[in-house]
Amino acid sequence: MDKGLGSAEDKGIGSAYHYTPADGWSLGNLDFFTVPQKVFTPEEHDIWRVLYKRQLDILPKRAISLFMDSLSTLGISQDKIPDFADVNEILMKRSGWQVVPVPGLIPDEPFFELLANRRFPAGNFMRTREQMDYIQEPDVFHDLFGHVPILADPVFGDYMEAYGKGGLKAAKLGTIDNLARLYWYTVEFGLIQEPQGLRIYGAGILSSPVESVFSVESPSPHRIKFNLKRMLQTHYRIDDFQDNYFVIDSFKQLFDDTLVDFDPLYAEIKGKPPYEPGHLIDGDVVLHKGTGTYAVEAARRREERKNKK
Repeated sequence: MDKGLGSAEDKGIGSAYHYTPADGWSLGNLDFFTVPQKVFTPEEHDIWRVLYKRQLDILPKRAISLFMDSLSTLGISQDKIPDFADVNEILMKRSGWQVVPVPGLIPDEPFFELLANRRFPAGNFMRTREQMDYIQEPDVFHDLFGHVPILADPVFGDYMEAYGKGGLKAAKLGTIDNLARLYWYTVEFGLIQEPQGLRIYGAGILSSPVESVFSVESPSPHRIKFNLKRMLQTHYRIDDFQDNYFVIDSFKQLFDDTLVDFDPLYAEIKGKPPYEPGHLIDGDVVLHKGTGTYAVEAARRREERKNKK
């Protein structure tokens, strides 16, 4: 669930209720997609409280310690959907980032440009009660609860800015699909090895009650050491749990290992078929070889849905 991303890699735009095309946008217009923060209803604040309470019961000892610390210190509480201005006042001092409300999904290039200028676009809507367990589009809970606490870390903030700049370059080179995989497997579904054990830092997991447990505890998925080239070549799924999770040692490693010229990598993998989710390859440093049990069942369900159409 991300603003500029999405085969296994359907970007979700075709089925999105909240998508704004780039008609009239031009590079440099940072405020084009920004809207005033919505005045949320009592029902929407109540949904926030339910989602927040549920994750608060699940995430201790599963989420990266930074995340748990940042929630309260950034003013992101269970009481209500926070005012972005209040969060930004603290976040700007911590890492120079700010949250800006957007209607929902936006195209790739303006998304990258916002990140390159340390602005994180957050969905200006709240899911319904029918979408409590899964929503394909990034709403305010996914973005504000899942993404923003990690942005308080200056090193991760630098990584996100660099990613935005790399995205603008990838748009010119026609390699957005490759770069989107890096975002997916880090910012959305990344795991990190802390001294206390395997922890979650990806927002797609942090905002999901079931995947929060599945990603770090299930025997089914593979857990593989971070490998930049490998990730640029690996498909992902937007409609189910991941078959692979990639694990970093630290945000510094994430930043240092991606602070390279991607051009030679793009040239090396150009024309090569991507790796499918769940496949291990030569060179993988496998921290946990998954059983694949869940992946088999998920594939069966996808086939059943396909046959019913």
